Amino acid sequence: MALSQGFIQGASQRPQTTAHLAQTMSLLGLNAQELSQKIEAALAANPALELLEGRHCPTCGRHLRKESFCSTCNKGAAKGDEPLVFISPPEENFGRLSRSGEELPEDYSGAQPENLAGYVLGQIAAELNAKEQEIAAHILTSLDDDGLLTIPLTEVARFHHVTIDEVEAVADLIHHADPLGVGASSTTEALLIQLETLAEQAPNQELCAKAIREGMGILSKKQYAELGLLLGISKTKAQQIAEFITSNLSPFPARAHWGSLRTPNMDSPRAYQKADIIVRRQDDGRLMVEVMWPLRGLLRVNPLFQQALREAPEDKAEEWKVDLEQANLLIKCLAQRNHTIVRLMQILAVLQKKFILSGDAHLKPFTRASIADELGVHESTISRAVASKSVQLPSGKIVPLAQFFDRSLHIRTALKKIVKDEPKALSDTKLARLLAKEGHRVARRTVAKYRTMEGILPAHLRKAHAA
Repeated sequence: MALSQGFIQGASQRPQTTAHLAQTMSLLGLNAQELSQKIEAALAANPALELLEGRHCPTCGRHLRKESFCSTCNKGAAKGDEPLVFISPPEENFGRLSRSGEELPEDYSGAQPENLAGYVLGQIAAELNAKEQEIAAHILTSLDDDGLLTIPLTEVARFHHVTIDEVEAVADLIHHADPLGVGASSTTEALLIQLETLAEQAPNQELCAKAIREGMGILSKKQYAELGLLLGISKTKAQQIAEFITSNLSPFPARAHWGSLRTPNMDSPRAYQKADIIVRRQDDGRLMVEVMWPLRGLLRVNPLFQQALREAPEDKAEEWKVDLEQANLLIKCLAQRNHTIVRLMQILAVLQKKFILSGDAHLKPFTRASIADELGVHESTISRAVASKSVQLPSGKIVPLAQFFDRSLHIRTALKKIVKDEPKALSDTKLARLLAKEGHRVARRTVAKYRTMEGILPAHLRKAHAA
């Protein structure tokens, strides 16, 4: 009898456990912006959920005043040299989630990370009315695999019976979403859009723009002397401009930052505009890691809804009960997501401290599988926790979290330094020998692969350009 009861109880709990795991894994794969959209959609659709205004600890719900982290949840944390890792509630102007009565489109389903069109539309949907969303969808579904627009905007205007100015306004929003330059009509336009956004970092915006418009052929061949003549500057300054363009801009937004329209590459570097995780160095040398939480307020089950459920009419009781179960499930899954990311960052902040503070050359090659073993979880859990997340380092540089697992970055960094300092162009074989002297034993063909990844020309072409 007891065995029978246990079997029935286990069978009844299994669907809930499966739903908990599935939803946790789904939420774990979202970055802060996508998570914000997901929660917005849940708040709009489920009356059992509410957002309690104010600054609260995302973990325990305690009201926070001016402190950056919850002293209750982090009591005794960061002893000695250990990093302090916590879920960070947003500041006054962080995020846009509220219960101000602003309604979402009926067909809006939150974050859509499965393709580039859905990803971009999710970023700009709140700024568009219904007609403009149709125009945006038309543009985004007319992109090629490089993220460039394959049809003229006039065709979009004619199809929707609107002015070209209205279409251009929507296109401009798309251009400045992530990845920057997506939806441009040409590679030149994509580069100029990115340049406009990164103007403050450029050595000279006007000369960079001229190099893009008139000197792409020269840029691709790294002919710095000729580029200098075109721009009317020295070879050294021309090289600085060329290196800025090649290091920071991409003529193919989707290919470089997304993968492809059909197969997103969530581990590749992208033009991140906001970091999901911020790492700071404290005065005592310890690291403080903030996992950004998109809610300004506490997500909880609405107590009035719980009270109403006790007195619910028969025709509504079952429906409201489902709403309550889904609300509780979402809150539990969000807590599990946060717990997993905090544990991951506690390990990475220790293992990769030198990389965080001193740069790419100090990255240690760790795999997701090794971290999964240390945390006692499946490797796929780590992969989801890493996917699409970005980290702001103490230097201010924003990198994909996946870079913490790049097993060749430190070798490629050493390779770039060797090539930069070489008195004459060295063959891949000689480069392999020099890398081996520094402790990086790689084959010649691997050197050729890394050289290609870093955009370094073969020896005979480097020799020609140097001349």
